[in-house]
Amino acid sequence: MSENSTPDPAVAPAAPAGKADIVVGVDGSDESFAALRWALREASLTGQYVNAVFGWTHSWDMGSEPDNDEAWAQVRHEIAAELRTWVDRASEDIDFDPTRLKLTSVKASGTSALLQIGNDAQQIVVGRRSLGRVLRWFMGSLSASIAEEATVPVTVVRIIDGEDESTQDAIANALTPSDVTVHYAQPDRSPAPADRRPMVVGVDGSETSRHALAFALDQARIHGAPLHVLFCWQQRDLGQVPGYENAVPPTEACQRYAEKILANMVATAEVPAGVRVETHAFHIPASKGLIAASRYASHLIVGSRGLSGLDAHFLGSVSKQIVNFAECTVTVVH
Repeated sequence: MSENSTPDPAVAPAAPAGKADIVVGVDGSDESFAALRWALREASLTGQYVNAVFGWTHSWDMGSEPDNDEAWAQVRHEIAAELRTWVDRASEDIDFDPTRLKLTSVKASGTSALLQIGNDAQQIVVGRRSLGRVLRWFMGSLSASIAEEATVPVTVVRIIDGEDESTQDAIANALTPSDVTVHYAQPDRSPAPADRRPMVVGVDGSETSRHALAFALDQARIHGAPLHVLFCWQQRDLGQVPGYENAVPPTEACQRYAEKILANMVATAEVPAGVRVETHAFHIPASKGLIAASRYASHLIVGSRGLSGLDAHFLGSVSKQIVNFAECTVTVVH
């Protein structure tokens, strides 16, 4: 054991066949609490281990840096106790087997710790920070960074708060030439409770989106939820439309071709018994269409494929935009 790592000493039983750990980042914040609860609920359905990871740096209020083995052992003990407190609080009403819990602390940034420990995980789970839209646009977020850099699926759990709404109200009042207080008109959202909403997966015909579809089908099976498969397309996404090699295809021909691509993807996928699948092709930019869909979904799954190079730097990849602005839990599959 290194001096920077603190796994829980309890010996857990063997993991279910074919299922690696769920690794979740925790730091005591409301966002990480939501992520931890999501991971524990998921594991209660699948029987997986949950590895709760706390990446800490010396900037954390821990006093002077230990200078001997005994002092390091005390620090590891204190961190493990704090982790255990967080997990106990998060799992109070969840039927989770505590023997399938691992607690790990690493002297590293949260991003580095999760990427390192989650390298072989079934998925990494993080909470979305409560940055406002403008701050997320310019600064990005920890969750988006992990979703871009990881090699395994990353699930980003969104917590609902009033920060965006209050800021948008302030903007609406600042720009409205009236002494009457106005309120920002929120887009229509699903009236159904979150646990009754369908899951949604965004696809585009690529190999990465096939991985996303497979992940989504498994999630729909685990949760007993219907799955809606969305192909949000623009003409450049379709490549060469058959029959229009030397001409610009009309929108109707593009729509039929998009529907054919979508039907072929679903036909070649392994759909678990009992999972209801519906397909939709929409002529709309992927990020815009999928963010709109997130208002009515319980879980949105997408592939990591998107813009690259300078376009990605200045505009942000499709998956990054979805992580930052979606209104439900999002998983980015690589």
